[in-house]
Amino acid sequence: MRVLGIDPGLRNMGWGVIDAEGSRLSHVANGICHSEGEDLATRLLSLHEQLTDVVARFEPDHAAIENTFVNKDAVGTLKLGQARGVALLVPAQAGLVIGEYAPNKVKKTVVGVGHAEKHQVEHMVKLQLPGVKINGPDASDALAIAICHAHYAKAGAGLEGALRRASA
Repeated sequence: MRVLGIDPGLRNMGWGVIDAEGSRLSHVANGICHSEGEDLATRLLSLHEQLTDVVARFEPDHAAIENTFVNKDAVGTLKLGQARGVALLVPAQAGLVIGEYAPNKVKKTVVGVGHAEKHQVEHMVKLQLPGVKINGPDASDALAIAICHAHYAKAGAGLEGALRRASA
């Protein structure tokens, strides 16, 4: 299974691609889509084009996206939500299986603590993907999201198989 993890952001949208075979994870690629343009529509289009290119280049089977963190800045939250819409749209257009995860669930899965700090997440990503060169904190978060999805998608596949066998 090849998983594309996406850390939505309007300025910087992190992405990371991993392969998961059984319990073995391996790094494929990671990076950051930087939005370009002055107005919101142009910036969203820029992110869409860049993320579409990532999907075309690395051909993932699944995508995993972090849920929006709602903060006190309503305008900022709305803009992040629009960037998150792009992050959902691109894999949906490619027909990928999409998982969505709360930030605390990603941190708990990767680090073991739901309120881990960014440097702790990056450290654990590097431990789980030996030799990885991470292209920034947004890419590190995207790889963590992909790792989280690989963990839960395998668990879900096991449950689905057990249910199929039980009903047969």
